[in-house]
Amino acid sequence: MKRLDKYLADFGIGTRKQIKDHIKNGAVTVNGAPALKADMHIDENTDKVVFMGSELVFEKFRYYMLNKPDGVISATKDGRTTTVLNLLGDENTKDLSPVGRLDIDTEGLLIITNDGQLIHRLLSPAHHVDKEYEIHLDHELTDTDIDKLCKGLDIGDVKKDGSPDMTMPASLRLGDNDNEGRPVVYLTLHEGRFHQVKRMMEAVGNKVLYLRRIRMGKVVLDESLDLGEYRRLTDEEISSLLNN
Repeated sequence: MKRLDKYLADFGIGTRKQIKDHIKNGAVTVNGAPALKADMHIDENTDKVVFMGSELVFEKFRYYMLNKPDGVISATKDGRTTTVLNLLGDENTKDLSPVGRLDIDTEGLLIITNDGQLIHRLLSPAHHVDKEYEIHLDHELTDTDIDKLCKGLDIGDVKKDGSPDMTMPASLRLGDNDNEGRPVVYLTLHEGRFHQVKRMMEAVGNKVLYLRRIRMGKVVLDESLDLGEYRRLTDEEISSLLNN
């Protein structure tokens, strides 16, 4: 059981005062009858709550796929810059968080959810969830470069004992050049360090000119989503993340 005003707040209906006003003005019904008090208790699983003609269906967890554009930060709120949650339109964004972060200039797949256990699982070093990136480079990689990237290399991180903290082995495949003739590679990482892709390429004397994430675990970026667009994850996609 949950208080009606708390239930409405979970849907982002408004402040406590605004919710009381909505109830007072008859904008909320419970099981077809006008709600009389903000502190009345409802069963979110069985009671039918309607606000201004739209039924509010309880969902414990919500999962979204966003095609993050350049210039948007992977945060829940920011006073100056557009955040990924700002792109979710009229969705209920209460308690939602991005799973990990993409740099402000990095595009592509970002999973957003309020499932805290899943977020922890996907980001935990113990699980080593694959993350695949499409990278447009300043110049072609040599065989030696590729060997270093795949075996692990020093990108400046240091262990507690002062020794280099090498990156984990990665997988790399070559793609076709982009429309500007720049080489494209696809790199799969099994860890997530600060600016890792850019630092790895810098470590082999190259520079990332464009970067986007195209896969996390078994969830692949939906190419039908334009930059800034999002959709709900399918049941199959959710299951693949939960069982990763």
